[in-house]
Amino acid sequence: MTLRCADILARRLYDAGIRYAFGMPGGEVLTFVDALGAAGIEFILIRHENAGGFMAEGVHHASGAPALLVTTVGPGALNAVNVVENARQDRVPMIVVTGAIDAHVGARYNHQLLDQVAVFRTVTKASFTMAAEAAEALADRAVALATDPRPGPVHIDLPIAVADAPAQAMAGQRRAPALAVAPLGADLARARAALAKAKRPVIIAGVDAVNGSAGPAIQSAAEALGAPVVTSYKAKGLIPETHALSVGGAGLSPKADRILLPLMVEADLILGAGYDPIEMRPGWQDPWAPEKMIDITAAPNDHYMHQADMPIIGDIAASLHAICDGLSGPGWPDKAAQTRAALAEAFAPEPQWGPARVIATCRRILPKETRASVDSGAHRILLSQMWDCDYPRALIQSTGLCTMGCAVPLAMGASLAEPGRPAVAFAGDGGFLMVAGELATAADLGLKTIFVVFVDRSLALIELKQRQRQLKNAGVDFGRTDFAALGRAMGGVGHTVTDVAALEAALHAALEAETFTVIAAEIDRGAYDGKL
Repeated sequence: MTLRCADILARRLYDAGIRYAFGMPGGEVLTFVDALGAAGIEFILIRHENAGGFMAEGVHHASGAPALLVTTVGPGALNAVNVVENARQDRVPMIVVTGAIDAHVGARYNHQLLDQVAVFRTVTKASFTMAAEAAEALADRAVALATDPRPGPVHIDLPIAVADAPAQAMAGQRRAPALAVAPLGADLARARAALAKAKRPVIIAGVDAVNGSAGPAIQSAAEALGAPVVTSYKAKGLIPETHALSVGGAGLSPKADRILLPLMVEADLILGAGYDPIEMRPGWQDPWAPEKMIDITAAPNDHYMHQADMPIIGDIAASLHAICDGLSGPGWPDKAAQTRAALAEAFAPEPQWGPARVIATCRRILPKETRASVDSGAHRILLSQMWDCDYPRALIQSTGLCTMGCAVPLAMGASLAEPGRPAVAFAGDGGFLMVAGELATAADLGLKTIFVVFVDRSLALIELKQRQRQLKNAGVDFGRTDFAALGRAMGGVGHTVTDVAALEAALHAALEAETFTVIAAEIDRGAYDGKL
């Protein structure tokens, strides 16, 4: 059998664990779509490339395999720029393959022609054009770069003639995975000495630890040291949030900051475990003195949000094991309980109805193993504090770029990859309307995803900021949409709820439904006042 360049690329992506590709095809990618099917990767037709990228990311969070997005030339490629930049900032391994005009054609032809490699170079770890003569090496390079610490997106421009060109499989050109690296010698001794004398240690963990599967190592270190564990939103569930030493998530909430930042000041040692401050508010700039931090990360500090006298670049889990091996101490576990209680009081749900009561009811009714996604907006800040996670990636969201329109496709991707696990998306009405067309994709795929929409007919977070600055209301309100009817029209089930009893009934029905469910939870305008 003669292999095409497209076959070499598709087979390498299959070997990386990829089983689904998402996109909207054009003539420029037809050979690649054919090669994907031959390799065992199912091509999923979506309604918009940006949403398709988030579906691919949802599959990644559920399966661990890199995300795969395929676009045609020109507008199809440019539609994907937002989700690709999101993958860069959120450290998501993603392969983006764009169809391209052949160079000899482009020399005299300019319809839909642009420098796609240059465009994607600004939002990826690497952007290059495929060559049939080096197909195996370039395909492996794309996977390696996407999955290396820190993970991120890699773009491949695939010209029509190159995709069809004959190519050779050369497995010997594939790179072996790198070995885990941990500190040793004097550096290791210094870090261990600092930990040994600490009376009030705190661990702060982030997305590097999630990508490095460092949850068990973090829990072991916390238990040995008696150290409370704070996570970024992306790292919720690295240790179960029911654990006595788990404090919960930090990120965009001023109310949570007033509780968590004093904890960091009071600590005499901060152990950073893959902590990436790209998710944090400006209040997390220089929150501790550099001399009291051991900062274990997958890549050097180029953010300058904080500094550490003991920065360690290496494998998060291996470094934690090396530093904490044999150490123990009483720590201050009581501080974790006090902090957790203060956060629970600060984010207590309303007595009757409101966004926090919607979240609390969903958490109570939906199974503990449910994987949730949440869109950007006021509801995300609230839900990220209230939604307890028992495993990593139990709550998925856009935390670096904070882009709207992500919750619906993220949950759909998770549902596709794990049909036996419930998946729920929490979206504001504005973000939901950005991607409502993908409900047709959910119907096509037979997904049973639950979509909870917070309906207040406003961009609530921006409207709140307007009022705080005493500015006139402008550009933040929109008219009424019957979201339940929209869900039914697109092939699913729809409910409109205005109280706890109706929400409970809708959730129970959704768990038994044979299709997706849209639950429109109507709340008052201004319902987030004082809650964030």
